[in-house]
Amino acid sequence: MARYTGPSTKIARKFGEPIFGADRDFEKRNYPPGQHGLASKRKKKSEYGTQLKEKQKVKYTYGLLERQFRNLYEKASRMKGQKGENLIILLESRLDNIVYRMGVAPTRAAARQLVSHAHITLNGVVCNIPSAQVKPGDVVAVRERSKSLEVITNSVASAAKYSWIEFDAKALTGKFINVPVRAEIPETINEQLIVELYSK
Repeated sequence: MARYTGPSTKIARKFGEPIFGADRDFEKRNYPPGQHGLASKRKKKSEYGTQLKEKQKVKYTYGLLERQFRNLYEKASRMKGQKGENLIILLESRLDNIVYRMGVAPTRAAARQLVSHAHITLNGVVCNIPSAQVKPGDVVAVRERSKSLEVITNSVASAAKYSWIEFDAKALTGKFINVPVRAEIPETINEQLIVELYSK
């Protein structure tokens, strides 16, 4: 299964925000990586460069590679409504993202690993496909034999709550109540830039 395995702090510094979650190294050096560091901020970016950077940020945030992201965008284009919002909704509806939002994993990468290693069930059936689309009404849960995993118990203790997910911390079960409205999603993403990039 293809995924990004390179340095996460370096990527976070490139975009100027901790897109992979809490990062002490990023807090110490929250300026662009490379020899010129802060001086590189002075360079004027082209319109294309700004759009490309936004797309790359979203790809890294949700843990997708280029082909996966492009396919998801094309799917969003075929849906009714605004392409950009549809794209964000499809990203938020991925199984690995739902596991992360439930608070079962500290990061999306950790959530992806839990799903891949068959620790998660979707509607009572084990699902090891991180990209599986979760629909409103679906129930996502931790397998009985996996509930004592340290990474899960530690993460649940400090989990944030989201209005579109109903989570039972004792049973480690969550229900995807409804598709979130764009304003409810906390990520700082300008999806219109991505739409403009792909529309060229």
